[in-house]
Amino acid sequence: MLFLRRAVQKKYKSRFNSFHSSPSSREKLFDKILIANRGEIACRIVRTCKKLGIKTVAVYSDADTYSLHVRTADEAVNIGPPPSSKSYLIYEKIVEAAKKTGAQAVHPGYGFLSENHHFVQRLEQEGIVFIGPGSDAMRSMGEKIESKRIAKKAGVSIVPGYVGPVDDVNHAIKIAKDIGYPVMIKASSGGGGKGMRIAWNDEEVKVGYRLSKSEAKSSFGDDTLLVEKFIDNPRHIEFQLICDGENFLYLPERECSIQRRNQKVVEEAPSPFIDPQTRKLMGEQAASLARAVKYQSAGTVEFLVDSKRNFYFLEMNTRLQVEHPITEYVTGLDLVELMIRVAAGQKLPIKQEDVKIKGWAVESRVYAEDPLRNFLPSIGKLKTYIEPVASDGTIRVDTGVVEGSEISIYYDPLIAKLATYGPDRKTSIDTMSKALDSYVIRGVRHNINFLREVMSNPRFLEGRLTTKFIPEEFPEGFKGHRISDAESRNLITVAAAVHLTRHIRDLTINRTVKVLDASGIGKTTFHVLIGADANYDVTVEPDNNSPTKHNVTIDGKTLTVDLSHWPIDHPLVEVNLEGKQFIVQIFSIDDLGYTFQHCGTNYPIKIFRPKEIEKYAMMPKPTELDTTNILQSPMAGTLLSVAVNVGDEVTVGRELAIVEAMKMQNVLRAERDGVIKEIRGKVGEPIELDGVILEFEKKNNDDAEKKGKANK
Repeated sequence: MLFLRRAVQKKYKSRFNSFHSSPSSREKLFDKILIANRGEIACRIVRTCKKLGIKTVAVYSDADTYSLHVRTADEAVNIGPPPSSKSYLIYEKIVEAAKKTGAQAVHPGYGFLSENHHFVQRLEQEGIVFIGPGSDAMRSMGEKIESKRIAKKAGVSIVPGYVGPVDDVNHAIKIAKDIGYPVMIKASSGGGGKGMRIAWNDEEVKVGYRLSKSEAKSSFGDDTLLVEKFIDNPRHIEFQLICDGENFLYLPERECSIQRRNQKVVEEAPSPFIDPQTRKLMGEQAASLARAVKYQSAGTVEFLVDSKRNFYFLEMNTRLQVEHPITEYVTGLDLVELMIRVAAGQKLPIKQEDVKIKGWAVESRVYAEDPLRNFLPSIGKLKTYIEPVASDGTIRVDTGVVEGSEISIYYDPLIAKLATYGPDRKTSIDTMSKALDSYVIRGVRHNINFLREVMSNPRFLEGRLTTKFIPEEFPEGFKGHRISDAESRNLITVAAAVHLTRHIRDLTINRTVKVLDASGIGKTTFHVLIGADANYDVTVEPDNNSPTKHNVTIDGKTLTVDLSHWPIDHPLVEVNLEGKQFIVQIFSIDDLGYTFQHCGTNYPIKIFRPKEIEKYAMMPKPTELDTTNILQSPMAGTLLSVAVNVGDEVTVGRELAIVEAMKMQNVLRAERDGVIKEIRGKVGEPIELDGVILEFEKKNNDDAEKKGKANK
């Protein structure tokens, strides 16, 4: 049974083993650690440090002044303006903060400076310990070009490509032609899907080169690019390593194939595809790669795997991965603790033969983005934020936000990492489905509707995954959950019961009835509309013995809804219908009814008494805004560039503008031919969602029906 708790600084039941040694070994750990990151990963590191009795220092930009990681750390140091290029990416500010606070070590988290070997060298010069690999190993493995050279020498199977940096766009085109299309243009440093573009022809190489170079510079401070063969339709499988310079251990693999824009969305451990023999072979190759550079700390070796279980080395991430919680679930290890102990000079307390797979874990990345608009990012304040938890520890939420937190344009739109655990894959997925249904987020658009749909997708349930899962399963884009007739009836059943319960509550407030006394209410008939088409006649009769229990009849079928555990007007409603748990959310309430959220998708439900429906039918219908002749921004962000001028004639597909949000650059293209009448947006300035960038000359009536609004 799930129960809820508002997202505040939290304590939860941990499944991790804590390797507490003798007092003398504990003294070898650090007194104070600075965390050179923000958000959920900074909060995650703070938790382990508190467990180990280590003081923590947070760094923060002006935009993060009131952030959760600042509040949970023991100390905090401001390091500059909101853009990461002026704060989190300037390592001299991090070094100065460490010296100022007396921090003996720095944990980089992931992203930002976590794979910058110049930063590590600078810390080494100051005698400050970097909780991660040494600068030489980081440089060798962190730079994708060099790591491919080392992997090839070590006998690891690699993706075909040019093993070297790309000089310019013409060089990129030549490499692409030599390798053969399609190709992947990607940043040599960093990861997380930033600075990556797939190109199928010369023109796409030109565009991809420009965008990848710009994103790589802004995200990692290094715009070096490489070009390699794009392996079409593979699985993305990775191996977590933990090493101490003498012992090089590989942990169970993670399946990371469900991605959008080359960024992982759903991960699981272990993979439903990898057999023990392949697991051993891949793991040993990953460990041998680490051994070649005498690697210390946590790292991840990523592979592409084809349908015959042939695998190819993709890259090594010399840091803690975003998706590390699922590995911690299935091994019982605290990876952050092991990183700290290795950095303090201790040896790993386990051997390879001690590593076992214990159960199954799934992770969903909850983003502030709109899947209905091609996953474009969303910004705003979290007006309501309630996390799902389970008393048995099978739900874990890693987050850096609380109710009232701001999701800004400056950073990655990740709200939280939601992980679930079970003895097997089905149990873990079922728990994830219920957790997603119970996750309440208001104030920003989010991707819970998409994540929930993945959990019930037949292909996902069968484990038939590739990196093309999203485009193949949603070829026309994600449209939301398709509600069945049975689900509609269940939703209306709950809505009618909720409506009558609220009505009884209102009568109680007005002293028309005794406190929650439903006696004398009798049968009540409603006419209920769900969506634009479906409508039902519903009869609700309260149970005289319980004012929160109602018998609801639709089409001759009666179901009993017990709302005794529902605090009236709480956004989450959890009931039992015909022996099955049914979870819905009340998204909003208005004069005509409600908007309910089911499986992450919102459904407007209007509830009328018989005479009210007649009046509703006579009400004028709202008219839609005509956007035929304007280009609107599909997201809030910064207008990076406008590629046209007033008077220009444009054709379908021409680049019109670029909007940058959450470190991703989004190209807006024309969807029809036309002439530019006016440019309203100002380059370099913020632009809001649906803000008008430019206006087209009006077209004649024959062409008026064509849309002028461009999308990515």
